[in-house]
Amino acid sequence: MLSLIGTLMIGCTGVPKGLEPVRGFEPDRYLGTWYEIARLDHRFERGLSHISADYQRDGDAIKIVNRGYKAAKGEWKEANGRATFLGESDVASLRVVFQWPFAGGYHVFQLDKENYQWAMVTGPTRGYFWLLSRTPQMDEALREDLLARAADAGFARDKFIIVDHAGTPPEGE
Repeated sequence: MLSLIGTLMIGCTGVPKGLEPVRGFEPDRYLGTWYEIARLDHRFERGLSHISADYQRDGDAIKIVNRGYKAAKGEWKEANGRATFLGESDVASLRVVFQWPFAGGYHVFQLDKENYQWAMVTGPTRGYFWLLSRTPQMDEALREDLLARAADAGFARDKFIIVDHAGTPPEGE
């Protein structure tokens, strides 16, 4: 999720061809903490473990706090942003801004609509992919099934990075 900072370009919010954002999306159920389970590599997340994203209501928008631990430097990295819906709030397609005026797309294209326990997210191209979970560890069979679905949707499975959530890094800034 921190990698959105690196992908943000003015007006770069579209959905990759052939993918559809989830409809019947319930934003309030999506709020709270999500853990990054897998992703495609980007410089703003490179070397980070224990990556999480926290989403909270901010009027009609959603406040975002992305956080990850950089063991090589012994420090936490944090990025704060704001997301607004590109259309109706029951369609999981948002415009995210971490540094104005640059914006990027955030599109939930698959979701556990029953329990909101996992989500697959893309940016404006298939070069951006995140598998998120409500817990730092995901059942391995479920994870592999979801990553296979992502590969079937055109994402480069051989490039997926499984995010390390083992152990507890020190707290602090």
